[in-house]
Amino acid sequence: MRCAAALVVAACAALLSLAPAHAAGRATIEIISKTGVHAFNVELATNNAERERGLMFVKQLPEGQGMLFDFERDMQVSFWMHNTYIPLDMFFISGDGRILHVVENAKPMSDALIPSEFPVRAVLEVIAGTADKLGIAVGDRVTGSIFGGS
Repeated sequence: MRCAAALVVAACAALLSLAPAHAAGRATIEIISKTGVHAFNVELATNNAERERGLMFVKQLPEGQGMLFDFERDMQVSFWMHNTYIPLDMFFISGDGRILHVVENAKPMSDALIPSEFPVRAVLEVIAGTADKLGIAVGDRVTGSIFGGS
């Protein structure tokens, strides 16, 4: 059995190595605020299953990391904190990279809806306190591949 399992693992690893680099589901984005440029290493949520799960069941999230939910076009969205164990800051971002709405310290395990307030292309979730600590606010710019930056 060990041999068969090793062959399956090797075959899967070989297939994964053929995938494009961005298929790993991670990216680096930057937020340009009055206090400077702040880089975040984010996990991408680009399909319904990934967006539905989000950061549910995550027990810790280091500073400088987060999840970026990409809706592929600007639209009204709502979030909740169902089965989310840690408090989060949420940045609602338009397709041109402008932060349109900020929700700080979203309450863990809450089923209360958190609306985008405006049509947005993406939502960035990071550990609570990030907006205050880094001075990130409405009007700041986000750069990254989905916003036309790199």
